[in-house]
Amino acid sequence: MSAFMAIKRQSKKKKKSKRSGPLVFISKLALYFVLFSIAWVLLYRFVNPPLTWLMIQRNMESSEHAKPKTARKWVSYDDLSANMKKAVVASEDAHFTSHAGFDTEAINEAYRKNKSGSTLRGGSTISQQTAKNVFLWPQRSWVRKGFEAWFTMLIEAFWGKKRILEVYLNVIETGPHLYGVNAAT
Repeated sequence: MSAFMAIKRQSKKKKKSKRSGPLVFISKLALYFVLFSIAWVLLYRFVNPPLTWLMIQRNMESSEHAKPKTARKWVSYDDLSANMKKAVVASEDAHFTSHAGFDTEAINEAYRKNKSGSTLRGGSTISQQTAKNVFLWPQRSWVRKGFEAWFTMLIEAFWGKKRILEVYLNVIETGPHLYGVNAAT
Protein backbone atom coordinates (compact mmCIF):
# COMPACT_ATOMS: atom_id res chain seq x y z
CA MET A 1 0.00 0.00 0.00
CA SER A 2 2.78 2.43 0.83
CA ALA A 3 4.46 1.79 -2.55
CA PHE A 4 1.19 2.67 -4.26
CA MET A 5 0.98 5.94 -2.29
CA ALA A 6 4.57 6.81 -3.20
CA ILE A 7 3.84 6.30 -6.92
CA LYS A 8 0.69 8.39 -6.63
CA ARG A 9 2.65 11.24 -4.96
CA GLN A 10 5.32 11.12 -7.67
CA SER A 11 2.74 11.33 -10.44
CA LYS A 12 1.15 14.36 -8.73
CA LYS A 13 4.55 16.06 -8.56
CA LYS A 14 5.13 15.40 -12.27
CA LYS A 15 1.72 16.85 -13.13
CA LYS A 16 2.44 19.97 -11.07
CA SER A 17 5.81 20.54 -12.69
CA LYS A 18 4.28 20.20 -16.16
CA ARG A 19 1.62 22.79 -15.31
CA SER A 20 4.10 25.36 -14.07
CA GLY A 21 6.78 26.78 -16.25
CA PRO A 22 7.51 29.42 -18.83
CA LEU A 23 4.89 28.22 -21.32
CA VAL A 24 2.12 28.38 -18.74
CA PHE A 25 3.31 31.79 -17.57
CA ILE A 26 3.36 33.14 -21.14
CA SER A 27 -0.07 31.65 -21.82
CA LYS A 28 -1.53 33.26 -18.72
CA LEU A 29 0.12 36.58 -19.56
CA ALA A 30 -1.35 36.46 -23.07
CA LEU A 31 -4.79 35.61 -21.71
CA TYR A 32 -4.65 38.48 -19.20
CA PHE A 33 -3.53 40.87 -21.96
CA VAL A 34 -6.42 39.80 -24.22
CA LEU A 35 -8.98 40.16 -21.42
CA PHE A 36 -7.57 43.49 -20.23
CA SER A 37 -7.43 44.98 -23.72
CA ILE A 38 -10.99 43.90 -24.52
CA ALA A 39 -12.22 45.42 -21.24
CA TRP A 40 -10.30 48.65 -21.97
CA VAL A 41 -11.77 48.94 -25.47
CA LEU A 42 -15.27 48.22 -24.17
CA LEU A 43 -14.86 50.87 -21.46
CA TYR A 44 -13.86 53.49 -24.04
CA ARG A 45 -16.88 52.60 -26.12
CA PHE A 46 -18.95 54.38 -23.47
CA VAL A 47 -16.40 56.59 -21.67
CA ASN A 48 -14.39 59.24 -23.47
CA PRO A 49 -10.62 58.70 -23.16
CA PRO A 50 -9.37 61.33 -20.70
CA LEU A 51 -5.72 61.30 -21.86
CA THR A 52 -3.52 59.62 -24.43
CA TRP A 53 0.10 58.51 -24.18
CA LEU A 54 0.99 61.22 -26.71
CA MET A 55 -0.52 63.92 -24.48
CA ILE A 56 1.43 62.61 -21.50
CA GLN A 57 4.66 62.43 -23.51
CA ARG A 58 4.27 65.95 -24.91
CA ASN A 59 3.66 67.31 -21.40
CA MET A 60 6.76 65.56 -20.09
CA GLU A 61 8.84 66.97 -22.97
CA SER A 62 7.71 70.52 -22.22
CA SER A 63 9.91 72.74 -20.13
CA GLU A 64 9.11 73.11 -16.45
CA HIS A 65 8.35 76.82 -16.93
CA ALA A 66 5.77 76.43 -19.65
CA LYS A 67 3.58 73.50 -18.76
CA PRO A 68 0.87 73.38 -21.43
CA LYS A 69 -2.74 72.53 -20.72
CA THR A 70 -4.06 69.28 -22.09
CA ALA A 71 -7.61 70.01 -21.01
CA ARG A 72 -9.97 69.92 -23.90
CA LYS A 73 -13.67 69.94 -24.48
CA TRP A 74 -15.03 66.66 -25.82
CA VAL A 75 -17.36 67.13 -28.79
CA SER A 76 -19.92 64.39 -29.41
CA TYR A 77 -20.28 62.86 -32.86
CA ASP A 78 -23.57 64.64 -33.51
CA ASP A 79 -22.07 68.03 -32.56
CA LEU A 80 -19.06 67.64 -34.85
CA SER A 81 -19.39 69.47 -38.15
CA ALA A 82 -20.52 67.21 -41.00
CA ASN A 83 -18.07 69.05 -43.24
CA MET A 84 -15.23 68.35 -40.80
CA LYS A 85 -16.07 64.64 -40.76
CA LYS A 86 -16.17 64.50 -44.56
CA ALA A 87 -12.95 66.49 -44.91
CA VAL A 88 -11.02 64.28 -42.50
CA VAL A 89 -12.26 61.07 -44.12
CA ALA A 90 -11.46 62.43 -47.59
CA SER A 91 -7.95 63.52 -46.63
CA GLU A 92 -6.93 60.77 -44.20
CA ASP A 93 -8.76 57.60 -45.22
CA ALA A 94 -11.01 57.71 -48.28
CA HIS A 95 -12.12 54.08 -47.76
CA PHE A 96 -12.90 54.54 -44.05
CA THR A 97 -16.55 53.55 -44.35
CA SER A 98 -15.87 50.45 -46.46
CA HIS A 99 -12.89 48.73 -44.82
CA ALA A 100 -12.66 46.75 -41.59
CA GLY A 101 -9.82 48.79 -40.14
CA PHE A 102 -7.10 48.18 -42.71
CA ASP A 103 -6.84 49.57 -46.24
CA THR A 104 -4.63 47.04 -48.01
CA GLU A 105 -4.38 49.19 -51.15
CA ALA A 106 -3.08 52.16 -49.14
CA ILE A 107 -0.68 49.94 -47.17
CA ASN A 108 0.70 48.37 -50.37
CA GLU A 109 1.06 51.79 -52.02
CA ALA A 110 2.89 53.17 -48.98
CA TYR A 111 5.16 50.11 -48.95
CA ARG A 112 6.03 50.55 -52.65
CA LYS A 113 6.73 54.27 -52.27
CA ASN A 114 8.78 53.79 -49.10
CA LYS A 115 10.75 50.94 -50.70
CA SER A 116 11.63 53.16 -53.69
CA GLY A 117 13.33 55.61 -51.35
CA SER A 118 10.96 58.52 -51.74
CA THR A 119 9.62 60.47 -48.76
CA LEU A 120 8.20 58.14 -46.12
CA ARG A 121 4.48 57.78 -46.43
CA GLY A 122 2.09 56.03 -44.06
CA GLY A 123 -0.74 53.73 -45.00
CA SER A 124 -2.58 53.83 -41.67
CA THR A 125 -6.32 54.21 -41.63
CA ILE A 126 -8.32 56.41 -39.29
CA SER A 127 -9.05 53.26 -37.26
CA GLN A 128 -5.34 52.44 -36.96
CA GLN A 129 -4.48 56.02 -36.01
CA THR A 130 -7.23 56.02 -33.39
CA ALA A 131 -5.97 52.74 -31.92
CA LYS A 132 -2.41 54.12 -31.80
CA ASN A 133 -3.41 57.47 -30.32
CA VAL A 134 -5.75 56.12 -27.66
CA PHE A 135 -4.10 52.88 -26.52
CA LEU A 136 -0.42 52.99 -27.52
CA TRP A 137 2.78 54.99 -27.42
CA PRO A 138 3.78 57.25 -30.34
CA GLN A 139 7.22 55.84 -31.29
CA ARG A 140 7.42 53.71 -34.43
CA SER A 141 8.31 50.05 -34.09
CA TRP A 142 7.13 46.69 -35.37
CA VAL A 143 6.02 45.76 -31.86
CA ARG A 144 3.81 48.84 -31.65
CA LYS A 145 2.44 48.09 -35.13
CA GLY A 146 1.47 44.61 -33.93
CA PHE A 147 -0.37 46.02 -30.92
CA GLU A 148 -1.91 48.66 -33.19
CA ALA A 149 -3.32 45.92 -35.45
CA TRP A 150 -4.80 44.15 -32.40
CA PHE A 151 -6.45 47.29 -31.01
CA THR A 152 -7.65 48.26 -34.50
CA MET A 153 -9.49 44.94 -34.80
CA LEU A 154 -11.00 45.44 -31.35
CA ILE A 155 -12.29 48.97 -31.94
CA GLU A 156 -13.67 47.97 -35.33
CA ALA A 157 -15.50 45.07 -33.65
CA PHE A 158 -16.76 46.88 -30.55
CA TRP A 159 -17.05 50.59 -31.41
CA GLY A 160 -18.30 51.05 -34.94
CA LYS A 161 -17.36 53.75 -37.44
CA LYS A 162 -19.21 56.63 -35.73
CA ARG A 163 -17.44 56.10 -32.41
CA ILE A 164 -14.06 55.60 -34.09
CA LEU A 165 -14.42 58.89 -35.98
CA GLU A 166 -15.71 60.70 -32.87
CA VAL A 167 -12.75 59.56 -30.78
CA TYR A 168 -10.28 60.28 -33.59
CA LEU A 169 -11.55 63.82 -34.06
CA ASN A 170 -11.28 64.46 -30.31
CA VAL A 171 -7.80 63.05 -29.63
CA ILE A 172 -5.66 63.72 -32.71
CA GLU A 173 -2.84 66.18 -32.28
CA THR A 174 -3.82 69.22 -34.33
CA GLY A 175 -0.95 71.48 -33.24
CA PRO A 176 1.57 71.93 -30.45
CA HIS A 177 -0.30 70.75 -27.34
CA LEU A 178 -3.62 70.93 -29.17
CA TYR A 179 -5.70 67.77 -29.24
CA GLY A 180 -8.89 67.33 -31.19
CA VAL A 181 -10.40 69.40 -33.96
CA ASN A 182 -12.30 71.58 -31.48
CA ALA A 183 -9.01 72.75 -29.94
CA ALA A 184 -7.69 73.64 -33.38
CA THR A 185 -10.60 75.90 -34.28
